[in-house]
Amino acid sequence: MYLRRLNDFTWDFFLMDPSRLSMLHHVRDQTQRWDIYALRYPGRALARFRLHQWLEDRVEKLVVAHNRSPEAVERLRVLRPDLILSTGTFRYEEPAVVAAAKRLRIPVLAFVTSWDNISIKNRMVLKYDGYLVWSKRMKGELHEYYPESRRVPVYIVGAPQFDVFFDPAFCMSREEFCAGLGLDFRKPVIVHAMGVANGVEEHHGALDLARRLCNGEIGEAQLIVRPHPFHNQRELRDMFLPFGPRVVVQQNALGEARNVRSQDNQETANWINTFRHADVIVHLSSTVAIDGALFDRPSVCMDYDPTPGQPRQALVKEVNHRWTHYTPVAQSGGMWLVNNPDELIQAIRAYLADPALHRIERRKMAEYVCEYLDGGCGQRMVTAIADFMNLRLTKTQSLPDQVYAC
Repeated sequence: MYLRRLNDFTWDFFLMDPSRLSMLHHVRDQTQRWDIYALRYPGRALARFRLHQWLEDRVEKLVVAHNRSPEAVERLRVLRPDLILSTGTFRYEEPAVVAAAKRLRIPVLAFVTSWDNISIKNRMVLKYDGYLVWSKRMKGELHEYYPESRRVPVYIVGAPQFDVFFDPAFCMSREEFCAGLGLDFRKPVIVHAMGVANGVEEHHGALDLARRLCNGEIGEAQLIVRPHPFHNQRELRDMFLPFGPRVVVQQNALGEARNVRSQDNQETANWINTFRHADVIVHLSSTVAIDGALFDRPSVCMDYDPTPGQPRQALVKEVNHRWTHYTPVAQSGGMWLVNNPDELIQAIRAYLADPALHRIERRKMAEYVCEYLDGGCGQRMVTAIADFMNLRLTKTQSLPDQVYAC
């Protein structure tokens, strides 16, 4: 663990990425254990002497040599797949499987599953035989942060997780969707999508919006508070009970531990139709701006900490104006940045009056993040995997048998 954290610090101080340094200053400095915090000093020295790649290469050798998952080794020996597709390259669990595959000389293709992973997450210590990314921007970022990726295939496939947005099987009418929440389909619907914004207590902003809505500041509009899966929904529902029936907290069945969480068809339909039928989306520096843009739904981004006293105000400003992945979209014109609750109400009113406002910018913003907006990214992913296997065939001259996804 210590060597991996040392490697993270070393690359942070070599790359000097504003997102990572901002997180370090505003969040991790206050929460890290002293023994982890102390690793920044040798990390800074290693970065100064440009020993970042030397360190990572040695950490990778140690990770591969350590048999962290005997079960993975045994399964792979039995299955003998021609390829492993890793979809959790930045998580703690999957690198153990990938290390086992590398020891067995099984090629691994890495899918970077979100547009923020490269610049925000801790390092991918392991090197992969190829990569799948969403966009040209992500490919350039991958090459910058992981120089060895320039020597292997990198495929731009779009965001396959958004393909379901284009699947008519998940489409609900506005009447059906609103009825399920006890709302009036004839009246405007505002969605406040809650995130997990690094310690920002975002529910304070949603409560203020609920009060103003019930006081008549947004006409007859209704409010859906959509919790993040990490939130305690029972507490949220209790907070917003006084504002019913015009304000509802959306039921979300994903509150289990991360390792057992899943999303069934009904929850997928709720996710899709929440953004399909939203008239305005409110968020705090969230990817939901892209969810909404896929349906041409306007979004308002809070450029302030709604927590009383604003303890994370500087962090929120840096996310929207300095962070590598989010600054280009926050400043694209595809979302409306607001500096206080009064500006939030003004922006919502403007979008309700003219839903086409910023339409062209919204489309460009979504294309910048996702590259393709046609529902065909899963097929592109399959094509990329087939192409990768064909490249491997030129070396092995054997037919592929199976792909193992982890």
